[in-house]
Amino acid sequence: MTTKKLIRPTDNSSFNPPVCLTTPVLFLIFNRPETTQQVFSAIKKAKPPRLYVAADGPRSAYPNEAEICEIVRSIATKVDWDCEVKTLFRETNLGCGLAVTSAIDWFFEQESEGIILEDDTKPSEQFFKFVNFGLRKYRDDKNIGSICGYNPLTPKPNTNDRIIISNYPSLWGWGTWKNVWEKYSLQPDFHYLHKVKTIYRHIKHLRYTMYIMSILGGVEKGEIDTWCAQFGFMFSKYQYKVVYPPINLIENIGFGDQGTHTKGWDNTNNPSNIRLDFMNLKESYDKSFDISRFNIECPNIYNRFMKKCKKFIKNI
Repeated sequence: MTTKKLIRPTDNSSFNPPVCLTTPVLFLIFNRPETTQQVFSAIKKAKPPRLYVAADGPRSAYPNEAEICEIVRSIATKVDWDCEVKTLFRETNLGCGLAVTSAIDWFFEQESEGIILEDDTKPSEQFFKFVNFGLRKYRDDKNIGSICGYNPLTPKPNTNDRIIISNYPSLWGWGTWKNVWEKYSLQPDFHYLHKVKTIYRHIKHLRYTMYIMSILGGVEKGEIDTWCAQFGFMFSKYQYKVVYPPINLIENIGFGDQGTHTKGWDNTNNPSNIRLDFMNLKESYDKSFDISRFNIECPNIYNRFMKKCKKFIKNI
């Protein structure tokens, strides 16, 4: 782990108005130079005052991965603004679940709140403004567990001034507080019926409940290496709410063969260019938001079949 202080250059020939970000950012990277560069470029525009960069180590079964990981680490630390940079670079591979959660542990050992971005979650400029705004606004609200930037739904007419309050988190660009993350467990006790009831009571969507349960079951058996479903279960267990923007502020650029959990997926929504009026955002709980996003993320058999048919016809 290293720390260094970098000073902003005096050349302002390509000056852009700053986002005025005051929140630290944790940037989780691994072995994808192209996506890392795109996300880092967005971070660079936001100019966080403190940047934490965490990287899992190369896998021994992939001979060229050590070199690629070094390239990625170099990209993610090319900071040229006034910023304190801290790094956590693993020499050996811990795997998705442990690498990510130990990095977030490390982050919150030093910060009380922060923004978390992975190497495939490309944020818009308004993402930083929204999460920065949300972390401050809901800092003392014990019902709110996270501020999310990804909204998979097309905005409804005349709703661009609404903050959406939801029951389940998205991890495609998000922020939270140390006191929330401290409740997280990578290996929660597995009591099947208790977990089903806990999740369903919170999200009120049976198909998505069973989808989460299938992942948690795989984690317990050691068949799935992930940390996301456990985070979602924590929200059900502690009845946390989630703050979403009225428009989408994140583009997932990690779809394809290199994605850990997004192989074969299609991106469902692009970032919006609608400008938000942060001084006049109002809270809104819309039950249909959760139902609609669960149906997108976990479609029924008919919708899955139709999606495959459309993809097949498109490729003819």
